[in-house]
Amino acid sequence: MKADGKSDRRRIVAALINFLKPLEYVHAFYEGGAAAFGRIDEWSDLDLYAVVGDDKVEQTFRVVEEALNSVHQIDMKYPVLQPPWPGVSQAFYRLKNTSRYLLVDFAVLTQRSGEKFLEPNIHGDNVFYFNKSSRIKPPTLDKQKFKDRIYKRLERLSARFDMFNILVQKEINRGNWLEALDLYYNVTLASLVEALRARYNSFHYDFKMRYIHYELPAEIVIRLQNLYFVKDKKELQSKYREASKWFLTAIPEVSTTH
Repeated sequence: MKADGKSDRRRIVAALINFLKPLEYVHAFYEGGAAAFGRIDEWSDLDLYAVVGDDKVEQTFRVVEEALNSVHQIDMKYPVLQPPWPGVSQAFYRLKNTSRYLLVDFAVLTQRSGEKFLEPNIHGDNVFYFNKSSRIKPPTLDKQKFKDRIYKRLERLSARFDMFNILVQKEINRGNWLEALDLYYNVTLASLVEALRARYNSFHYDFKMRYIHYELPAEIVIRLQNLYFVKDKKELQSKYREASKWFLTAIPEVSTTH
């Protein structure tokens, strides 16, 4: 049977609503990701959230899996063993006879969880399929607190770069090209990307490469692409120097945009 992404999305969401909404301990069910930013296409997955009673996480996952199996049998489950947010549990599902791009990313959030992924500036306009509680709503952004967090992060990012960026050159000098390339990507370019994201969309400063083509100017994306594609040893040296200089100019530019 040929996979139909749009139809499968609708059927999966409808099944989850039917299974979850009658449960007293499930307080809200909504979708983020591409849906929240109006960017759903044929390659989009499903980023789904349910807010449940504090002792109902495992029970909720069992119901979620029953709902998914009612549409298409679960082909593979990948649980996230240690999500970085307290009170958040997460698993990915791949279903049979659906597009392999249509992964179901399901997060179960407890009522006590401080993170509900609802801040519009960061997570977009989440699509609520039901919401039984007036307490589950997008929070008001504390702009000063967020600005302070950005500046604190930039201070640490600058210190990290100052301390560790030289390691790229050290491995180049040694002729350890794999180590040098790895450090170039994970120190030099990762630092540059975070600085640029803070410059052009500070709300997503820590999103790494996610949504970068949508949120940075096209000429910046093209320049970054050129730095990421390294064809030989000589080019690694020259691009390392270029990226390092760009980072040092990008950091002070952030403060002019806040």
